Amino acid sequence: MSGVKQFAFILALGASAYTVFSSLYTVSEVEQAIVTQFGKPVGSPIISAGLKFKIPFIQEVNPIDRRVLEWDGNPSDMPTKDKLYISVDLFARWRITDPLQYFLRLRDERSAQSRLDDILGSETRNAVAKHELIEIIRTTMDRVPARDTLLTNLEQEQDIGSLVPILKGRKLVENELFIAAAKKVEVFGIELLDIRFKRINYNESVRPKIYDRMISERRQIAERFLSEGHGEAARIRGNRVRDLNKIQSEAYQKVEEIRGLADAKATEIYAAAYNQSPQAVQFYEFTKTMQAYQTIIAANTTLVLSTESELFKFLKGMDPDTWKE
Repeated sequence: MSGVKQFAFILALGASAYTVFSSLYTVSEVEQAIVTQFGKPVGSPIISAGLKFKIPFIQEVNPIDRRVLEWDGNPSDMPTKDKLYISVDLFARWRITDPLQYFLRLRDERSAQSRLDDILGSETRNAVAKHELIEIIRTTMDRVPARDTLLTNLEQEQDIGSLVPILKGRKLVENELFIAAAKKVEVFGIELLDIRFKRINYNESVRPKIYDRMISERRQIAERFLSEGHGEAARIRGNRVRDLNKIQSEAYQKVEEIRGLADAKATEIYAAAYNQSPQAVQFYEFTKTMQAYQTIIAANTTLVLSTESELFKFLKGMDPDTWKE
């Protein structure tokens, strides 16, 4: 009989210990808890850390994380205001500020992540659709991109590769997205702390068209440079021909001046030489006439001369027989 009493005592002691342990629970510094009774929350949320008590068997503790949590969405394709399809990848930080509301509406973190996917994804599409692509990828509206100084004037003249004016910039777009999404997640007991664009890229179907456009713009710039180069080369060649003609003209003028001076000097020397006596003058006329005969008379030359011609003066005194010999 004593054995049965001992067994009953041990059983009662074990049941009492199990009951006591079932009524105790701990809440860590990184947690908060909601106590439910038959699935319904009872009392206020437990937000302080330490050892707590509950009614065993009928009450259950539901721990809720109180740390800053991460949301990392999947990249999704969406159009911008200028009809360019881009792939946007976001990340956000959030925490649970109202555990009771959170538990009633979402129950667990998996449901919260799913609801954040819907809300943040929808607001991201709205924000992207309202802004040009340059507004989303530029950090701020005041940031001036580095430009090639050789292309600046050319791009301004031809409107090649020119940037549209920036009115907001990515930070303000992110802030608009944050404000719109924070209001919607607040009803779930969630505080949205931050949201950022992690990666923005062109859609795979759009990327080849963008590359083709970039190549086309670079080719237009290259063609402009080539055109300017050809024009400059033509101008240089024209200047070379003009300068060459000028040099040749000046040289010809100088040659003619020298030749004229030489002829004048030669004429002066001839005159001084042949004007010394009447015989010298006659000899000069004779030699010059002979030189003229040699120039104008050939084998088949026929001359029609007046008897008073200076050329005929020496011909009429010639003996034909002597001429034949």
